[in-house]
Amino acid sequence: MIHIIPPIMAVETIAEGPSIRELNRLRQQYGPGRWKKKKGVALVETADGSHQRAEIHWYEAHGIGKVKMKVKRWI
Repeated sequence: MIHIIPPIMAVETIAEGPSIRELNRLRQQYGPGRWKKKKGVALVETADGSHQRAEIHWYEAHGIGKVKMKVKRWI
């Protein structure tokens, strides 16, 4: 699991609703909701304890919150 140091900046929605490939699995695992896939830039604590800027992606739905956060690339 990654540790993100807030705030997440430059947040953008990259897909929502039926445009999300994993929509059925998200609904089965976390429940129904208006799911959106988002991306942003934040500081991430690496395994050695240092902090590095990264582009992160996650899914989110109202009432459920952010799930499945992952680092897409280091900046």
